Amino acid sequence: MAVKQTAGRDSLGRFAPEFAHLNDDVLFGEVWSREDALSLRDRSLVTVVSLMAQGLVDESFRYHLTTAKQNGITRTEIAEILTHAAFYAGWPKAWAAFRMAKDVWAEEESADEKARHQSEMVFPIGAPNDAYARYFVGQSYLAPLSSSQVGVCNVTFEPGCRNNWHIHHAKSGGGQILICVAGRGRYQEEGKPARALQPGDVVNIPAEVKHWHGAAADSWFSHLALEVPGEETNNEWCEPVSDAEYARFDKRRKNHEQTGACHLHQPARGFKFRPAGAAVRPGRASGGSRGGGHFAGGQRHSLLQGLPCLPDHRPVRHP
Repeated sequence: MAVKQTAGRDSLGRFAPEFAHLNDDVLFGEVWSREDALSLRDRSLVTVVSLMAQGLVDESFRYHLTTAKQNGITRTEIAEILTHAAFYAGWPKAWAAFRMAKDVWAEEESADEKARHQSEMVFPIGAPNDAYARYFVGQSYLAPLSSSQVGVCNVTFEPGCRNNWHIHHAKSGGGQILICVAGRGRYQEEGKPARALQPGDVVNIPAEVKHWHGAAADSWFSHLALEVPGEETNNEWCEPVSDAEYARFDKRRKNHEQTGACHLHQPARGFKFRPAGAAVRPGRASGGSRGGGHFAGGQRHSLLQGLPCLPDHRPVRHP
């Protein structure tokens, strides 16, 4: 099949018509089209390595990388090709080529991460959440699971995605429950610091509480969203969560890690830190917060996130 190319005529048709003819009709129209002698995939491989060896990592190189991807060279293969060529063409040239190749194969990498996230949970990721896209920063997905009795959806966020600040209004009852099923996420109520979410965490969100939730910057995240029945319920969508607000959690976490703190919450009254190995009186931690909940039966206890802890993360109480 002849390769149709018009780049030469588009750019140089009037200035250098013979060059444009040789580029479009001979190089691509004849040489690239001799697939009985060498496949398009193999011609892409040869071309990419030749351009890299000369250090020609410009837009024409990006074009040939894109063509190589279209001709069947995978992300794994291009990484191996450039690594092998680096020993002959030079390390700096390989670095430059890798930067561009990483951009060209970015979608494939994202697809791999999405598939890996799907394998971590039993619920489907669902379709792009286009109907509510204007209320999200980044790409989200929605998979309705139940519409009878209580509405249940699986909501999935790509890394860095979060919904806008919003409020679940209700005359009585209402609100929302989040059950985290895969990945790592964030949840924040207005006037409170953001908290980390992991699989097994449950967040009880009362009506009239302004809040947002979404994925961590470096992780996909999914939660089940259950609408709590109530009277005269409706959702109010507010302003987006700014990049500065979103990044504040990771800054706080970094500061706490540097100071040796084990949680991103203020110590609860009646609790203190004890050194490792110190005796702890028997008893179970109790208490709660409007924004947290837990599974029974020994699963992850989200309410403990607000308590100070030993180095092994056991809560301790004043004697």
